Amino acid sequence: MPQPHFLLVTLPAQGHINPALQFAKRLIRIGVSVTYITSVSARRRMTKVPTAHGLSLLTFSDGYDDGLKPGDDTDNHLLEFKRRGKKTLTDLIVSCDNEGKPITCIVYSLLLPWAMVVARQHHIPSAVLWIQPATVLDIYYYYFNGYEETINGQAGELSSKRLIELPGLPPLASRDLPSFVTPSNAYPSGLSLFQEQMEVLLEETNAKILVNTFDALEPEALQAIEMFKIIAIGPLIPSSFPGNDPSDSSFKAELFQCSKDYLQWLDSKPKSTVIYVSFGSFAVLAKQQEEEIARALLAYGRSFLWVIRNQKQSGEEEKKINLVVKKN
Repeated sequence: MPQPHFLLVTLPAQGHINPALQFAKRLIRIGVSVTYITSVSARRRMTKVPTAHGLSLLTFSDGYDDGLKPGDDTDNHLLEFKRRGKKTLTDLIVSCDNEGKPITCIVYSLLLPWAMVVARQHHIPSAVLWIQPATVLDIYYYYFNGYEETINGQAGELSSKRLIELPGLPPLASRDLPSFVTPSNAYPSGLSLFQEQMEVLLEETNAKILVNTFDALEPEALQAIEMFKIIAIGPLIPSSFPGNDPSDSSFKAELFQCSKDYLQWLDSKPKSTVIYVSFGSFAVLAKQQEEEIARALLAYGRSFLWVIRNQKQSGEEEKKINLVVKKN
């Protein structure tokens, strides 16, 4: 029997890359050969490239090899990523077949449903690596399958105290919903990406979804959608996290340069007393939003650690990464 050969495809985002790498590590441990592919821009930004026997790291150009710049059209970037990514996957599948190392399964990270389409065209099994909680998966599924009015009607500002009832899930408040499905959503293109993801999954017979969660954390959510084969494979975190192997800290990819000087301050605080604030690697807050958040944190009176990403704005000086702390 030939060695299983998995192809992992991810967006060039740290929140997609690292869970996929942890999944790749688990596959390698059971004898699977893994080819991992993402964009040139992500590879260039990695401060350290993970290596392991059985892992091949490949890249392709999405037309934005130096990464997205302020003012770039993100919708066009995703279109180019899709167009060039589909061709790259097709060429790679043919190449691996010719070399006698056929790809036996394609796993793609969230919001790359075209990878499942390519897999289907070549009769290769596939699965989506859902890096968000299973409950979020269920909410998106219900939103696009008969519950849009229910969610919108009960998530509005005037009815924000009403609970939202969805099959198989505990009652949800408006604050429990992904922002894309709320009436105040300012990014309709983001919602359309999840819609396309759901449509492609529904076209698949017995679609498989690998979720970064575990059974004891979300038992109801993992069973809520009967038509999908939803499998909990989490938590996909580095083995060096507490309770695991402290020596295994290298199998990850850092796309951002960051300071470590906050660790000593953090270690000086009692357990569970520091508020951590971060809006991820994509969100850019307006100055007014930052000021309001800062005022709220200061008014609360607790120690906090706030990570603000480095962002060069057109016509402005580059912001410095600030780690804002309130000292006791």
